[in-house]
Amino acid sequence: MRSRVILGLVAAIAAVVATAYAADEIKLDDIKCVVAAKNPAKAANAVDYKGGKVFFCCMNCPKAFSADTAKFSTSANFQLAATHQAKQVACPFSGEAVDAAQTVKVNGVEVSFCCGMCKGKAEAEKDQVALIFADKAFDKGFKVPEKK
Repeated sequence: MRSRVILGLVAAIAAVVATAYAADEIKLDDIKCVVAAKNPAKAANAVDYKGGKVFFCCMNCPKAFSADTAKFSTSANFQLAATHQAKQVACPFSGEAVDAAQTVKVNGVEVSFCCGMCKGKAEAEKDQVALIFADKAFDKGFKVPEKK
């Protein structure tokens, strides 16, 4: 009887630890490699970037990323937002506070803007990812919160 109680307690503790770990886990469903955009990203192939982690399909892609980060920064910024590591803090164009009514979905990521003009600018652009997640716009509108 006593061993069952102890076993039950151990299982309960393990469940709590697993739940806490899962809360910090980054979901990579439908997330593509920053370098080889057609391939799925894998958790095992990650590097630190702007306070978060970006993910790659293989161990060669991080080398390419490190060799020319500027070339892949837009894809990396988009991936930070798509994995919910980067949180929107302002309009990516003006840096002003956002209006929740002025929102556009960009490849599955909801992005809000300060006004209809900024929203219209985003909607009119063919390559919304390149416009909204380029370093200048990303740095104005998104931040990766510091980990505690």
